[in-house]
Amino acid sequence: MSRKAVAREEEKNYTKRKVKAFQEKIFQWWEINRRILPWRTTTDPYQIMVSEVMLQQTQVSRVIIKFEEFIKAFPTLQSLANAKKSDLLRVWSGLGYNRRALWLQEAAQEIVKKGSIPSEIEELEALKGIGPYTARAILIFAFNKDLATVDTNIRRILISEGFATEETPESNLFLLAEKLLPKGRSRDWHNALMDYGARVLSAAKTKIRPLTRQTTYNKSQRYFRGQILKYLVKHSKATIQQLQEKTALPEKDLHMLMEKLAKDGLIIKRKNHYALPD
Repeated sequence: MSRKAVAREEEKNYTKRKVKAFQEKIFQWWEINRRILPWRTTTDPYQIMVSEVMLQQTQVSRVIIKFEEFIKAFPTLQSLANAKKSDLLRVWSGLGYNRRALWLQEAAQEIVKKGSIPSEIEELEALKGIGPYTARAILIFAFNKDLATVDTNIRRILISEGFATEETPESNLFLLAEKLLPKGRSRDWHNALMDYGARVLSAAKTKIRPLTRQTTYNKSQRYFRGQILKYLVKHSKATIQQLQEKTALPEKDLHMLMEKLAKDGLIIKRKNHYALPD
């Protein structure tokens, strides 16, 4: 089936009656089954931004543990912008994808210069580490803007409920999701969809393939990067010999990994050891 034919078939599924029935179904389920999450108790744009960056490629259960610790350590944009990178990485440790912490700080520094968190998509996307999904999520959860966004949970719902197929391009998913959006309730709607997708239409239950597959974490480059940073968080500094004992990586591979970590700004090389940045 051609892409145009797929689009025409999807269009047929969007009758007003079907959309309304779907909205009622999701909201009725959510009234009883909503998840209580720490970042849902606030509409503060800074805290929403922190939570959305943390939730990028990280399980909700892991973010719950770190979110409140992070906000306690860096309660304002200014405190995050002024934080030592070593302190920032220590608090972030355990979430993975540590570059996100540095990008979040760069974004905070840029926002502090301008005065406030942007309320337009284009301005948010211009910030370091803020892509199309995260920009929309910030506007939805902080400002309740009538926008639609699609994460892996919402995509599974669109497919399972017959509004899309596994072949639907990502760009089309956003357009399709907008047609389902109840005006004025964007924040509640997206929270409800995410909960429904996580609890009722999980990947294990639906067997729907994700758009992209993450590489296996164990023994991947990401795994060893995480091990090295955890060691530095705990011990403050380490020689290449200590890190080789920790990782069991061949010396050549370890040196290449350390060079990449330094290039990413996650570590610095001293005279005879490595450490977290100041």
